[in-house]
Amino acid sequence: MSVSLAGVFTQRYDNSRSGLNAQETVLTPTNVSQNQFGKLFSFPVDGQVQAEPLYVPKLTINQSPHNVLFVATEHDSVYAFDADGQPATPLWQVSFLNPAAGITTVPSQDVETGDISPEIGITATPVIDSAGGTIYLTAKTKELQDPSCTSNCNYNYVHRLHALDIATGAEKLGGPVVIAASVPGTGYDSVNGTVTFSGLRQLQRPALLLLDEVLYLGFGSHGDNDPYHGWLMAYDANTLQQVAVFNVTPNGKQGSIWQGGGGPSVDAAGNVYVVTANGTFDASTAGGIDYSNSVVKLQLNAGHFQVLDYFAPDDQAFLDENDFDLGAGPALVLPDQPGPYPHLLATAGKDSCLWILNRDNLGKQQAYNAGAVQQIQGFGGWLFAGGNYWNGNLYFQAVHDFLKQFPLHSGTAEPPINSPEHVGSRSSMAISANRASQGIVWFADASAVASSGPAVLRAFDATNVSTELYDSTQALNLRDQAGPAVKFVIPTIANGKVYLGAGGEVDVYGLLR
Repeated sequence: MSVSLAGVFTQRYDNSRSGLNAQETVLTPTNVSQNQFGKLFSFPVDGQVQAEPLYVPKLTINQSPHNVLFVATEHDSVYAFDADGQPATPLWQVSFLNPAAGITTVPSQDVETGDISPEIGITATPVIDSAGGTIYLTAKTKELQDPSCTSNCNYNYVHRLHALDIATGAEKLGGPVVIAASVPGTGYDSVNGTVTFSGLRQLQRPALLLLDEVLYLGFGSHGDNDPYHGWLMAYDANTLQQVAVFNVTPNGKQGSIWQGGGGPSVDAAGNVYVVTANGTFDASTAGGIDYSNSVVKLQLNAGHFQVLDYFAPDDQAFLDENDFDLGAGPALVLPDQPGPYPHLLATAGKDSCLWILNRDNLGKQQAYNAGAVQQIQGFGGWLFAGGNYWNGNLYFQAVHDFLKQFPLHSGTAEPPINSPEHVGSRSSMAISANRASQGIVWFADASAVASSGPAVLRAFDATNVSTELYDSTQALNLRDQAGPAVKFVIPTIANGKVYLGAGGEVDVYGLLR
């Protein structure tokens, strides 16, 4: 049996956010079936796993080599496990809490929404610098201003950027550092012409991006609880010092960067793309610098973010009024395509449209969306958490809808192939393949999240998603049942195993012995 030993160092495998592991040589459409494939074991953890687990092969810990799975939880813990379950106990664990000093996770009621419940800690997928041996992540905590206080106490809500040694869990680079920012602006929460980052109101859901020794952190909100803005911050990955700050709506309101947990995306030229949500939009007017419900193309220059281009739907105001976030998923940067537009990206959100845009000219805001290469409608609901690309195909799925496979021809999406049935709500997917063969779409069905029911792991033939290969409810006696569903969780496929984050555990699937 050939094993590739490919690592998973960032969410969705690469900075284009393709969602593709193209070096999977063990799992194939032939052997992924209920008779040969199933749940092997679980790793118990201390909270919900919203972040995608990451994977480093052949890492030496305590003088022994291990394939290591890194798991972050909403209880503000990070775990390093032997990914093959040998041993099943953590190789190391780090907690960022200190209850004796009044440092805890943030209770959901404090942010006035149950979107993440019962506590908020680490939500965003970390990123790993494998060469430097560092895992970067952010953690949110609630902290007593006076640790000796026992009643009517005052609290701070703090986001910190951590850099941990992947072999030991020890803090590196002088970390952690407190995340703070302010920009000039006349926004609805500005004070004396300054808009300031709110530790309580802001949520760091998008995965971290590491690009050219710079970390990018995106921020949105908890629900739609004002006041908040979309923020993108850049930090030096060697010093953890802040490099630049971009506010989506400095002269307005809202404009979250949340993307269903998807991270900022990057093209071959190093341009960064974010997709924003509801709020103020005035970029189409002279001097306007508010970019809600937009795809924004940015470049970091001399300590400042420069907006190079953007796209906004012509009905942006309607989307804003009806909570139809364009930015419910990230931008998927496609590899070069034949045809008139070689440089494309695809994105989709709560407007129930798939947008294919020209990265060389995003189109800004035009009547009838004339700047878009394609606007594809016909989905059965909102789209969350983004799509995937493999071998000339796009894969997207809307709430309570079919998984749809769109073949591309000369850069144009053709009518879709549908899965046999509706497959999930607020769910995410990833693709494994051995380069251009043996493609499998792995789907984490979170339909039962509202009832705290189990997640369902599904697998489809990536060459034709009308063929379902496996789902974790098929086997008798609940053999393959996953833990409680968590929305937007992306399965991690690495070296013959599938790792699925859940409530209080990570479930590990593979070929049965």
